Amino acid sequence: MSFLSGLSAFPITPNDRNGRVDTAAVRSLVARLCTARVDSIGLLGSTGTYMYLTREERCRALEAAVEESANRTPIIAGVGALRTDEAVKLAQDAKSIGASAGLLAAVSYAPLTEEEVFEHFSVVAKESGLPIVIYDNPGTTHFRFTPALVGRLANVPGIIAIKNPAEAREETLHHLAELRAIVPADFLLGYSGDGNSTEALIGGGHTWYSVLGGLFPIVCLKIVRAIQQGNISEARRLDADLAPLWQLFKQFSSLRVVYALADMLHIARVEPPLPILPLPPSARRLVEVTFARLPAEVTR
Repeated sequence: MSFLSGLSAFPITPNDRNGRVDTAAVRSLVARLCTARVDSIGLLGSTGTYMYLTREERCRALEAAVEESANRTPIIAGVGALRTDEAVKLAQDAKSIGASAGLLAAVSYAPLTEEEVFEHFSVVAKESGLPIVIYDNPGTTHFRFTPALVGRLANVPGIIAIKNPAEAREETLHHLAELRAIVPADFLLGYSGDGNSTEALIGGGHTWYSVLGGLFPIVCLKIVRAIQQGNISEARRLDADLAPLWQLFKQFSSLRVVYALADMLHIARVEPPLPILPLPPSARRLVEVTFARLPAEVTR
């Protein structure tokens, strides 16, 4: 599963106030990412607001993306759901449409135990036949995967990788070391949280699951390729150039900021799904001013 290394770019999923996906806009976003030659596309992730879409609309979005990609770029599809049987169906849909892997979070209303999460992931992997990437997203699910649980799941057939939240450098390096000691050598360790992901890759992570990469893949690819080529100073220089955006992500959330950027740059004329509101005018202006001050190589 070498496509899961490198940059996995996560675009938004444009849809109207009734939750109807704009498939033309999805195609346009996917075409940008394929042209940039990202390593994979993470469709229907949190930035893709998968939990706000029906099964039918998820399928429509994925069908448009797979058709636009035309096998140029592997697609990882979000398949999370509250019920295990629903997640199985979503993963089966993704496989039949042509996704290369599924991204599965421990979505819940009632807090889940480790055993419940283990069974949930094992059943989805077994019954769908779709390779599964564990999505550890405690900020949303309020469930954190322990290294011990990841170690168990990494030995389940069909579970091939994990998307971890990147923390500060030393904490992430410690986390990487813990996981490496317990998972098989071919199990891929990736990170999201754009502001900390450069250091996670420098420390040995395999994959950057990037929100910004879904809009601006070129600069994110430059960072990844610099790390892969051992040019750590260049990767850190580019990451430092992006620091003002990382600060906006922390202040307003990456989801709201990328929606504002997509709209103001006419990449996609969209608003986030209700009840999420667009940024208020003062915050949007701050995003505009911050973006305008970024180096040209960052904004291409």
